[in-house]
Amino acid sequence: MTEANGAQARYGKLIGASLGPGDPELITRRAWAALQSGARWLYPVKKAEESSYALSIVERGGIAIPADAVELVFPMTRDADILAKAWVRAAQQTVELLAEGRDLVFLVEGDASTFATFGHLARVVRELVPQVDVETIPGVSSFAAAAATTGTTLAEEDETFAIIPAAYGVTVIDHLLDEFDTLALLKVKPLVDEILDLLERRDLLASTVFIEKVGSPEERVVRDVASLRGSKVNYLSLLLVQNPKRVRGELRRGCRKRQEQAHV
Repeated sequence: MTEANGAQARYGKLIGASLGPGDPELITRRAWAALQSGARWLYPVKKAEESSYALSIVERGGIAIPADAVELVFPMTRDADILAKAWVRAAQQTVELLAEGRDLVFLVEGDASTFATFGHLARVVRELVPQVDVETIPGVSSFAAAAATTGTTLAEEDETFAIIPAAYGVTVIDHLLDEFDTLALLKVKPLVDEILDLLERRDLLASTVFIEKVGSPEERVVRDVASLRGSKVNYLSLLLVQNPKRVRGELRRGCRKRQEQAHV
């Protein structure tokens, strides 16, 4: 895109501001500064003129929503055609705003680099306009906040930890339980009962905790996870599963071997 005199237009910077999973006190100082820098806000919604969870985090933090904040619609669907059109539309809208020369800050719940909309949006924008500068401000992820809230250690010493969307299914989850000491299963809503059945078969219900909308006023922690059977849970929910029975292999390539205590 060029100006009337032929000079190349000056594009604003696209900033992904991680807000944490729900508690505004988890917004970093860097993200807080970006929100108040004068950059124009972009925020995601599932439907036009619908409430935005990311926007609500900032509101609870006491920052007034600018009158010129712009919503970008990212529908919740598995229809590839609908999704592709939505991404292109959102990216084109973003590029048009960046062409005005003003920086844009895109509000991201959780961490912008972890299962977030921002990474895909930034990629498509750079495909359309390669010279656009992109900045990603890191933040607290939902599973990190959930671990802190529940007193769960995700990994220590030579333990292993994996993050997986529950949509991969119980067969994959069953396999990963043998490969990792702790699993963070994200977006468990569609498969709660199936996952609970698996955990019961593996005798892991007691070492599992459920967290919904962590850090928000609607936060819910359930340690008796079997009680969730047949109930509806929020989209923003996860399970932290620890497998104390996992048999570990030897560490290699110069790492120390785990010294198992001998039992008499």
